[in-house]
Amino acid sequence: MSKSINSILLIVFLLFVSAIVTKAQDTTKYNFPSVNILGVKSSSVEYTPGTVNIINSKVLQMTRGLNGTQAFETIPGVNVVDEEGVGLRMNMSIRGLDPDRSRSILVLEDGMPTALAPYGEPEMYYTPLMDKMSSVEILKGSGSIIHGPQTIGGVINFLTNEPDDIPGLGFKFNGGSGGFVNSKIAYGTTTSDHGFLVEYNHKSADKIGVTKFGVNDLMFKFNVAFNSRSSIKFKLGFYDEESNSTYVGITQNMFDNGDFFTHVAPDDNLAIRRYSAQISHQYIVNNNMFFVTNFYGYTTTRNWNRQNFSSSKPSDWTGDVYGDTTISGGALYMRNSTGNRDRQFEVMGVQPQIYYNYDLGGLKNEMTAGVRMHYERAFEQTINGKVAGAIKGDLVADEVRTGYAGSAFIQNRFFVADNLIITPGARFEQFNYERVINRVSSKDTNIVGNNDVSAIIPGIGVNYNLQPGLGLFAGIHKGFAPPRTKDAINNSGTAIDLDAELSWNSEIGFRADFDRLVNIEVTGYQLNFSNQIIPISESSGGPGTDAGYVNGGSTLHWGVESAIGFNISQMLKTDYTINLSTTFNYGKSTYDADRFISVGDEKVNVNGNELPYAPNFSISTSLLVATPFGTSFYITGKYLDKQFTDELNTVEPTANGRAGVIDSRFIINATIEHRLDNPNLTLFVSLKNITDERYISSRRPQGIKVGLPQMFVAGVDFRL
Repeated sequence: MSKSINSILLIVFLLFVSAIVTKAQDTTKYNFPSVNILGVKSSSVEYTPGTVNIINSKVLQMTRGLNGTQAFETIPGVNVVDEEGVGLRMNMSIRGLDPDRSRSILVLEDGMPTALAPYGEPEMYYTPLMDKMSSVEILKGSGSIIHGPQTIGGVINFLTNEPDDIPGLGFKFNGGSGGFVNSKIAYGTTTSDHGFLVEYNHKSADKIGVTKFGVNDLMFKFNVAFNSRSSIKFKLGFYDEESNSTYVGITQNMFDNGDFFTHVAPDDNLAIRRYSAQISHQYIVNNNMFFVTNFYGYTTTRNWNRQNFSSSKPSDWTGDVYGDTTISGGALYMRNSTGNRDRQFEVMGVQPQIYYNYDLGGLKNEMTAGVRMHYERAFEQTINGKVAGAIKGDLVADEVRTGYAGSAFIQNRFFVADNLIITPGARFEQFNYERVINRVSSKDTNIVGNNDVSAIIPGIGVNYNLQPGLGLFAGIHKGFAPPRTKDAINNSGTAIDLDAELSWNSEIGFRADFDRLVNIEVTGYQLNFSNQIIPISESSGGPGTDAGYVNGGSTLHWGVESAIGFNISQMLKTDYTINLSTTFNYGKSTYDADRFISVGDEKVNVNGNELPYAPNFSISTSLLVATPFGTSFYITGKYLDKQFTDELNTVEPTANGRAGVIDSRFIINATIEHRLDNPNLTLFVSLKNITDERYISSRRPQGIKVGLPQMFVAGVDFRL
């Protein structure tokens, strides 16, 4: 792995040096739009053939989230599942798709992928810190096809902070209940031809719910304008996390008795370390054409030590037991043995793009096109320790998975009339992958299996503006996601019949902006899967067998989502900033064809059943008030409907807590802050889950996980 890291850093360094050598004498500063996904103009949202949501810097600041997911609670069509109560692991779904590890969403940071292995293992074990973000873009619909490889649920792009225009040293420190500490120090500046930013974030907690964790994140950015046409952005990142995250949760009896925050496996430990580098070069040919080339590389180490347990008394029982031993499956007997799941990933790629504005037959056109070459490799070992908490033991499994991908994409906006834009596009994906198994079931092997998958992903969108501030949009595109390498090739090296995930996704809606007083976006959508991959892995609550996923067949997702915002300060003509917004989502996600599940000796047809973790209804409201004397107030409330947790749509909870309906909930969060101009100081207080509601966040993977308890946070932001 160290050789892989050195190779990536060497390539990054050589690319950077080669760019510096070509630096011209013209140092005119130019601000290049290089990493956003919505477009290169401020009006790109109204040109986008799909639903668009942007979380701006003010909302991010006022949310004061503990993690990178809490700001999404007010986004329509998005369901966030906090696996361990504090959201260290990003489990998010869009429009009823399975939230497990956010596999159905393409997650980007500054326009480049962030998953462990974007093609072969698209799990989000690394969640970008909101503390270093300036904004977040969420894109759904046909406009997402130029971003890949996932084109099913949507695209989320985290945009990191840029160097400030003037020199500045910033500090942030806050603390709260459960021993929570969040601190930040940053320094940056921009001159006529370059800018840089160094930012360090630290987060830790002794016990929030059941979770203890520590996170350190370091980011370095260096921007250089070579001349008025050419510039480069260079970013390095380091992320280190250690937590007592675990798969096992509490039983139903423990939840009913109020034992919400009992950590039954205190020796479990998850360690994640990530090194990343990105170079973005921009070159303007003329007023109508410019190029952006992105180089990216990162390595991630994910080692997870988890204590074994059983629902009945085992021979290696430690003496620790939780739950009700009088109920079958209602108890957890902790075993004196450990499974270490150690994984390392390396990812590298290059993506050149062209943006070209041109006239054809008297019609204005805007084209985006590009290609991507991508490499990824995963090293996985399973080590069984003979005592609880052991990090050494017997090597029982060892393998390497390698993938090479090539893609090409093009999207063109035809301005048919001043108020009519038609945007067709297509993406081509080719992924070749190999699985080499060196050891399985404690036996050395030499098993090699390989396969490939390719697809053409078309889409088309239409925007029709009835008048300034009022427009319709519609689109249809093909959803595509390649199968995970480990699931598509079994332990004997045979490529099993696991198809790519395919769907046809369509939506229609309208956007309205009434004199900057009221903003509305309403969208109807449908995701029609010819084949949806159904997870049965451990992380999704399945048995974790060799067949981690299965072809789930036809599923149908449909619904309506809306967002409405009121600029009350504009209505009242006041110096106060008062914004009220409400989002609403109603949808159904069901199995749309016969599919039989074994239940004892019977086969049960789940056709018509709802998909797991796909609530039908949600509504959220937020109110932001900013006074002219520096005090701001932000409150959010979200109601989330009940949801099923298994394919059988089991209502009554099982004794082990892994199946059964999750009841509806209503959560309120609030933040108040006061800003002083001299010194540049902001004091704030934030309260999460004000009513201290006890709710089940998840029944995955192996028992009940209880949501975040009431939590108090206070702190200060200071800038020199």
